[in-house]
Amino acid sequence: MNKNDPAQWREHLTPEQFHVCWEKGTERPYTGALLHNRKAGQYLCTCCKAVLFDASAKFDSGCGWPSFDAAIPGTVDYTRDTSHGMERVEITCHACGSHLGHVFPDGPTDTGQRYCVNSISLDFRGEEPA
Repeated sequence: MNKNDPAQWREHLTPEQFHVCWEKGTERPYTGALLHNRKAGQYLCTCCKAVLFDASAKFDSGCGWPSFDAAIPGTVDYTRDTSHGMERVEITCHACGSHLGHVFPDGPTDTGQRYCVNSISLDFRGEEPA
């Protein structure tokens, strides 16, 4: 399978996942399964399973989507997005190109970043107990 071919993902994802990840959709705020997850572990691309964010970077921004103050270096690509009359920076998975959400320069931590990510574009892998 060509990871960068959206048409091939249609048969492997739910219609909602396909809409968000490959048609650049947005899930409704406060509805995502991972919004309130506080477990230690890693967040992966729901499409290709590449590791994108560590749970230690997650914080509650109150925006209705999982938020992170940093991505794991080299895992996310950044593209200027002027859709919907706004000026934003879209974030996509570096490995497969799926849409994750947007990053904003208004984060409360030292990075100053708020990666606002659709929960449906992520999978979670918890740490194994010691």
